Amino acid sequence: MSGTNIVASVVKSDADNEDVVQSALNFVRSHLGMEVAYLSEFVDDKLVFRAVDAPGFEEMAAPGISIPLNQVYCNYILSGDLPEVIPDTHDIPLAKSVPITEAVGVRSHVSVPIMRSNGTPYGMFCCLSREPKPDLNPRDLGVMRAFAKISAEQVNEKLSKRTRLEMLREELERVISQERYAVMLQPIMDIRTREPVGFEALTRFRSEPYRPPNLWFDEAADVGMQVDLELAVIKSALRSVSELPEPIYVSLNASPATVASGLLTETLRHQPLDRIVLEVTEHAEIDDPQAVLDQLTKLRSNGLRLAVDDAGAGYSGLQQIVQLKPDIIKLDISLTSGIERDVVRSCLAEALVGFAEQTNAKIVAEGIETEGELDALRRLGVPLGQGYLLGRPADLETSQAWFSPPPRKHA
Repeated sequence: MSGTNIVASVVKSDADNEDVVQSALNFVRSHLGMEVAYLSEFVDDKLVFRAVDAPGFEEMAAPGISIPLNQVYCNYILSGDLPEVIPDTHDIPLAKSVPITEAVGVRSHVSVPIMRSNGTPYGMFCCLSREPKPDLNPRDLGVMRAFAKISAEQVNEKLSKRTRLEMLREELERVISQERYAVMLQPIMDIRTREPVGFEALTRFRSEPYRPPNLWFDEAADVGMQVDLELAVIKSALRSVSELPEPIYVSLNASPATVASGLLTETLRHQPLDRIVLEVTEHAEIDDPQAVLDQLTKLRSNGLRLAVDDAGAGYSGLQQIVQLKPDIIKLDISLTSGIERDVVRSCLAEALVGFAEQTNAKIVAEGIETEGELDALRRLGVPLGQGYLLGRPADLETSQAWFSPPPRKHA
């Protein structure tokens, strides 16, 4: 079987394997009958093992272990002073003189450079044995090169991802430090009077090319900055609370991770919590519900109200209602859209209104865009609504214009 066919066979059989590099190392080590296979990275003046296949010889190499480059063969192979295939190190004076030969007892060695996308060396794809291998030949080197190429593709994909994440982290740090975002306020209205009772604080980012807010927060989570970004936005949104007349409230969005961190509780410590609603935003199961509940209990005991969204959109929204027992339940736009023409939507909304009444919660219908939807929700007993029909997100000054004369008191 040719080297190319061997590669195709192994890659196909391991197509579902999460770690292609590990599979490649295992195959070439077994194929060559050697004891250790590894992929290394050059870091400063050291060789660092990144992936290793060495059953029974773990003391020789393990991921994370580093060795000074002047004690191994790599630089000599890259310079052409040592060949990529060494059937017996004792036959080559230079190989025999390299410290690793005596320290580990290396007698045979096959090594192929792994190159970065820019053409610079990343590290080496190697096999070694404590026994000489006089039958090592160019065909074996061909197999090594084929698997090294596969490993290089994996390495460069990871390097590219790492670079992208580093750039994203730097961009997010600039966004936070320079406040390159705006807080917009969308009114939450009394459906009967069409007067605002509160505003949801929404974020719009000033960056090119444009990316929607949810993507910014998703990317922040990818680089471990979700809590940092959410807290920065929340601190900006809190400035509007004192600029709006009582009893108007501001609804803030926070993920369970931010709530569980305890940092949100500290941020809200000296705020008028009776005028703040916290909307827990999550479209999946909460990782640590007890930590979230503990922090919410502290905040709610001091007057903060809790809202959950996505009610009617699926299991996750209903699960949050059960877990968190919110003060406000927000009907998802998928439920309110076209509700006047859909019996199923209407019945589900009516059931949630009844549930809210039994649990002393308020219903807010999101995404109201037509008079027909508004009329249908009013008939069903939905007290509060939000959507483009009632008011688009706007800056603080525009939002303040709703209040002349001052708003009436609402229950």
